[in-house]
Amino acid sequence: MIDTLQENLWDYIEYQTFQPNELISLEANFYWLLQQGKVKCSTWTQEGNPVTLGYWGFNDLIGMSLPLVHPYHVKCLTEVKAGRIPLEETGKITRLIQRQVQQTEEILYILRSENTYNRLRQILIWLAQKFGREVALGKSIDLRLTHQDLADLVGSTRVTVTKFINQLEQENFLTRPRRNTFVLLNTGNPYSDKIG
Repeated sequence: MIDTLQENLWDYIEYQTFQPNELISLEANFYWLLQQGKVKCSTWTQEGNPVTLGYWGFNDLIGMSLPLVHPYHVKCLTEVKAGRIPLEETGKITRLIQRQVQQTEEILYILRSENTYNRLRQILIWLAQKFGREVALGKSIDLRLTHQDLADLVGSTRVTVTKFINQLEQENFLTRPRRNTFVLLNTGNPYSDKIG
C-alpha cells in the first residue's frame, strides 16, 4: 500500500505512455516509475547472446542509475504508463528502491542454481508471485512468455526449457491454457516454495 508521502510524490509526476514493443529511453537524471503495464530489461553478452535482466511492473523503478551493464534496454511488453521521478527525489522513494534490490537479489539467487529444472521452476514461482492473477486452477502469470523468453531468463536453451515445461505439466505443477500463457496449479501448493 502506498503511504501518504508517496501519494504526495505521485501528485506532481509527469506521466508518459509507451506502446507494446517500444523501447523506453533512459536518461541519467531521472527514474521511470511504472504505474501500468510490464517491461523486460535486457542486455547482450560480448558474444552477442541475449541476457534477460528482469521483468518489472507496477511500482517498479527503471533508470540509467540502476544497472551497471551496458547496453541496457527496456522493452515494453504491454502498454506502459510511467512517471518521471528526478534523482533528487530519491529520498521519497527509498522503500521502492529497497524492494527492487530485494527482487533482483531473489532472481540472482534463483539463477545461481546449477540445475536448469530448478531454475525454471523457481523463476516461474517468482513470476507468479510478482505478476500472478488468481484463476480457478491456480495462479496465471500475466506475462506472455515464449519458451525462448524463459530460456533467456534462466540461461538455457529453448529446447531444454520446452522439455522441462512439458515435465512440469506432467507433474501437475503448471498448465498452458493458451499459447505463451502459464498457470501454476494449486495442486501441491507450489506457492509454498521459498525462494530464499
